[in-house]
Amino acid sequence: MRVTVCELPHEPGARSRAWAALREHTARHRSELVLLPEFAFVGPVWEGEAFDPGRWAAALAESDAGLERMGELHAAYVVGARPATIAGRPFNQGFLWSAGGGVTPLRRKYYIPDDPGGHEARWFDRGDAAFPVFQAGALTFGLNICTEMWALDTYGGYAAEGVHAVLSPRATAAATTARWLSVGVVAAVRSGAFCLSSNRVDAAGVCGGVGWIISPEGRILATTSPAAPFVTMDLDLAAPAAARLGYPCAVLRD
Repeated sequence: MRVTVCELPHEPGARSRAWAALREHTARHRSELVLLPEFAFVGPVWEGEAFDPGRWAAALAESDAGLERMGELHAAYVVGARPATIAGRPFNQGFLWSAGGGVTPLRRKYYIPDDPGGHEARWFDRGDAAFPVFQAGALTFGLNICTEMWALDTYGGYAAEGVHAVLSPRATAAATTARWLSVGVVAAVRSGAFCLSSNRVDAAGVCGGVGWIISPEGRILATTSPAAPFVTMDLDLAAPAAARLGYPCAVLRD
């Protein structure tokens, strides 16, 4: 399957230019699946120390407008994370958009930080403790939204389920890039699957870009950069099964 990862800014002007460039890239490369960053069309609401109903309503509207534009990417599938209100409660929810079926809700983020500049626990209720397997065409995948990449116990479950990929929409800082790449390698090796991630980037440097594609053996196959903010590769969907026959998956199998 041909997949695209990216880094995208959230500021309206920069976002508009980047989206136009991403559209051109995915059309030219005939991407089948595009992974977007966490809250790709929404400003960083979590920077606020207190929940603001008006800002939340605006974020929902921004996200809904962005979801209406998924078809512009000319891909069969798009995966990301968005704000969602369910039964009156605010969540950070994964989604799968498909050309044939529109938006399908996925799991809701469970591990939610509350740190300076990242007060997610004040904006989102805790979501789903389970990490099930989802499907986009021939690709099966797990979804670990940003902080949930550190939920290391999920990767053994993905290995047992035989997923092809672990997908992670992120909003992480440039200063922590090496740390996040490290856990991306762990995710790939322990699950015996590809690890794909896309990240937000902004002019202030709060979010630091760098999306990646990592092989089931833990090799960093590609990363994004300011000069190359989009990366597209063909994934061999037979590779994860072969990787799980070797170390460490074969040793850790129940």
